[in-house]
Order: sequence, then C-alpha cells, then structure tokens
Amino acid sequence: MRQVLLGLLWLVTYMSSLPMLASDDLSMNDSKRYSYFFQEAARLQALGRYGDAFELFEHARKINPRSAEVYFYQSIYYMQMKQDSLAQDYLARAISLAPTNLTFRERMAQYYVSNQQYDKAIDAYEGIFAQNHDNTDALYMLLRLYQQQKEYPQMLNVLNRLETEEGENEKFTLEKMHIYELMDDPKSAYKELKSLTEAHPLDMIYKTMLGNWLMEHQRQKEAYKLFTHVLDEEPDNSYAQMSLYDYYNATGQKEQAHAMLDRILLGKKTDLDTKLMMIRSFIQDNESHGADSTQVITLFDRMLAQPKPSADIAEFRAAYMSIKKMPMDTVNAAYRKVLAIAPDRSESRIQLIQNLWEQKDYDEVVRLSKAAHDYNPEEMVFYYFGGMAHYMKHEEDATLEEFRRGVGQINSKSSPDLVSDLYMIMGDILHGKNRQQEAFAAYDSCLHWKSDNIPGLNNYAYYISQTGKNLQKAELMSYKTIKAEPKNSTYLDTYAWILFMEERYAEAKTYIDQTLAYSDTTADNSTVIEHAGDIYAMNGLTDQAVAYWEKAQKGSQDPDALKVKIECRKYMTESEIVKYKRKWKKTK
Repeated sequence: MRQVLLGLLWLVTYMSSLPMLASDDLSMNDSKRYSYFFQEAARLQALGRYGDAFELFEHARKINPRSAEVYFYQSIYYMQMKQDSLAQDYLARAISLAPTNLTFRERMAQYYVSNQQYDKAIDAYEGIFAQNHDNTDALYMLLRLYQQQKEYPQMLNVLNRLETEEGENEKFTLEKMHIYELMDDPKSAYKELKSLTEAHPLDMIYKTMLGNWLMEHQRQKEAYKLFTHVLDEEPDNSYAQMSLYDYYNATGQKEQAHAMLDRILLGKKTDLDTKLMMIRSFIQDNESHGADSTQVITLFDRMLAQPKPSADIAEFRAAYMSIKKMPMDTVNAAYRKVLAIAPDRSESRIQLIQNLWEQKDYDEVVRLSKAAHDYNPEEMVFYYFGGMAHYMKHEEDATLEEFRRGVGQINSKSSPDLVSDLYMIMGDILHGKNRQQEAFAAYDSCLHWKSDNIPGLNNYAYYISQTGKNLQKAELMSYKTIKAEPKNSTYLDTYAWILFMEERYAEAKTYIDQTLAYSDTTADNSTVIEHAGDIYAMNGLTDQAVAYWEKAQKGSQDPDALKVKIECRKYMTESEIVKYKRKWKKTK
C-alpha cells in the first residue's frame, strides 16, 4: 500500500510539472477527454496495472498525437515488458516533442546506463548539464561514466566543472591527484597534493599525506622532514607516528622503528583503532620475516601490562594464539584474561566454552555458562552449553532446568535454530522420563521455531508411532526426514516402522532394507534388526525374520520378548507377549 501511495504522489508531482496544453491545441471537449484518459492511465500504471494503463494511454494519444507525456508513460510500460527497442523509441519521441523536459532526458540517460550504452549515456548527461548547470548530479554521473571508460582527461574536466559549480573542495583535489597517478603524471599529482597543504597549513593530515606520497615515490628525506614537522606540532598525531614508523622500517632503522612502535602502542593518548591497526601491521611484518610468535606475544603482554588494559587487545591476543595453534591451556588462559578485564565479552566466553567442551571439561563449561547469565542473560547459547554440559554428566533434571531458563529468555531476536534445538532436547529428556504430554508439547515448540528441524521431526514421529495414534501425522513428519537425508539409517528405520504400524508391510520392507544397507555394521543396531525381523515376519518371510530376531538378542533391552517371537516364529505385540509369558508360567 505504501508503494502505491508513493507512486501516486510521484504522479501528482510530475503532473504538476508538465506544461499545460495551449487552449487552441484541442477543443474543450477533446481536452476533457484527453485529461480523463491520461490521468486514469497514469493512476493505473502507478498501481502496477500496466496493460490496462497502456490501453488508456493509447486513447489519450489518439486524441493528442503530440503529447510528449503519453509517449513517456508508454515507454515506461515497454521497459516493464523488457521491450527495450520500443521503450527507447517512445522515450526518444517524448524528448523530441519536449526537448527541454529534464525528466525525460534523465530517464533516457538512466536507460542508457542500465543497458551499458555508456557513450550514449555520456552524451545524454552532458546534454542535461548543458541545459541546467545547477544539476551537478549529472556531473557526478559523468564522473563515474568517464571513470568506467578510463577517460581520465574527461574526468579532470568534470572535476573542474564541479569546482566551478560547488566551489573548491579537498575531495576534488584528492580525486584529481589520484587521476594524475593513473595517468602516470606524478608531477601534477604532487602539485595537487601540495596545494592542499598550502590551502590548509594548520591541518597536519595533508602534510602527512604528502609525506606518504613522497615515500611512495622514493623521496624519503623530504618525507622524513614532513613527518617530524607534524610531530613537532602535534606529538600525539597517530597518523604521523605510523607514517614515521613506516619510514624507519623502509630505511632499515630498526631501533628507531621499534621505539616508534612502542610510542604508538604504549601511548596513553593513542586511540584503540590505531593500536589495533599497528599490531596487525606488526604481525604481518613478523609473518613475512620468519613468523617469530614470541615477539608478537611479548608485544601483546607489554600492552596488557599497562594500567586499564584493553579487552579488545586481550581478545586479539587470544585469537592470535588460537590461529598459531598454541597449546590449548595457553589459549584458554588468554581467553580467561579477556573475561577478567571484561566479563561481558560473550564472544570470548563462547570461544573458551567451546575449547573446554572439546576437552570434555563439562564442570567448567557449566560454571562459565552460569556466570554468563549475570552478564549476558539474553544470550541463549549459554543456556544451551550449560544445559548440554549437565546432559553429558547425566544430570537430566539440571539440563531441563537450564533449558527452561533459556526458553524463558526468548525474544524476537532469538535464533530459531537454537531455540528449536533447546525444545527438541527437552522433548527427548521428558519422553525418557515418561512425561509424554510435556514431551510432545516440547516437540511442538521445537517445530514451531524451525519446521524443518530434522532430528526433532524424526524423534517426534517415532515417539508418536509408539503410541499407535496419529500415525498419519507421524508419517508426514518422518517422510520429511528421509527426503532431507535419504541415506540416514536412523530416519529410514523410523519411516519403515511407521509404515509397519500402518500395516503397509510391503512398503515397510522396502525401507527397512534400505535402513540395513546404510546401517553401520559395527554399531549396536539391535532395535533396527528387531524391526527388520518384525517387518519380515509380517511379509511372510519367517525364516529371515527369526534370523533377524536371533541376531538382535545380543544387544536387546528385552531379550525375553525376542525369545518369545523366536519360539512362536511370528511377530507378536507387547500385550500378546505378556499373555504368552503368563500362559507359559502357568504350564510350568
């Protein structure tokens, strides 16, 4: 709706700018008819109803064949239809009928750019500017177009015209300097940059820039004079300090370079961004000269030994240690240093927790995760790690408690994936505790947050099938899992079992065969093998069924039930097995 209103607003604005038809051009009746068709067509086009609008524009054009605005609007229609030649033709007709209309000319220029007709675009924008020198937007477009064509003299010409219209500006001067560099004209480039220092004698940034330019052009002595001059005027000018550091390195003055590096990195007035930039530069230089990490660490340690050490520097140090694959205990100590400075640094806390997780130090993961609740209570990941650490310690009640605290922090910015996983694991635990209703509610929440949570879909589907109810729902969920991972034996087994419960035995056999084909033969697959036996039995393949049941006995949680199936040589439900056992006991 907002787009429609904006379109209509543009239409009204544009209509008001159009020249009115002379009264003697059309009769009063034709003028009224023309206005009706034109305005209605423009309204429909603003609403996106281009076909309907075009027909009305045709009516308006028949009434007034010299209406430039009609041709203009019809060109828009052809643009929408991707009929470029017609769009261009109609737009050209509009311009020929109203050559002073800048709206038409700008649209044509934009059309040329979009179709990569850069020469024509340049001519169009040059014409637009010639018609109206206040339109400096046309000059900026010309600057980009000439740059695209690498027409450097024309770029200089445009910049000069911009200076005429908008006044001299340092950005224009710097741009000209850059162009002269591209033209391999260092003399002119130097002249432009030198003019900035003369125009702004108190602005040390331009003197430093000039010094850096001189360094690039092997005029080190001149550069050195400028850098030292700037630092005499502004001793804490970090830009000049870094430039002088580069000078010392380039001229082989290593002691002076190290002294300047200390001045920058240990200076109380040096801003953090500069320090980070310099330490990166030092690391790059170090890597290119043997990669002595002890030098880097020593430098980091000196910076952190200062009063009020920076958490950013500490975090950079820890990341560097991690990248250099230093001993994990050393890396972890570095991340602990970050948290000692700034306990709310969630990125460092997460990295430390992940490292400890790999080391299976679940007690420490729990401690760090709980501590995070005071500093980052909204960060779901800490509830996840804390809960999972309890889970790995077989503390299921503590896991549930931690996860419940986590989902209590859900907000619009929460990660759907993470929230979904929290609910899924809650569902698994609750089902294991025979709290079926709560478990299913958790699974529903899991899928609400992420409908394609594949493990959640599988577990939910399988547990539903165990109830013998809502099998169609279970089948639909399970089918999504095998479509996502068609070679996953766990998901295939679930789907096969649901088909079995639906008494679709032939289909169930197809999928249990796939399950066995993709199963890990070294793993305990007693449940899968028992399912295979049950499915084969209901397909009349008794001998194979018995063989599967015998094989499943080794790892089964209920070998007596399998023994009954083997003795009876048929599939039996749990209730049938219970009845059989009772009858067997009585006979004994």
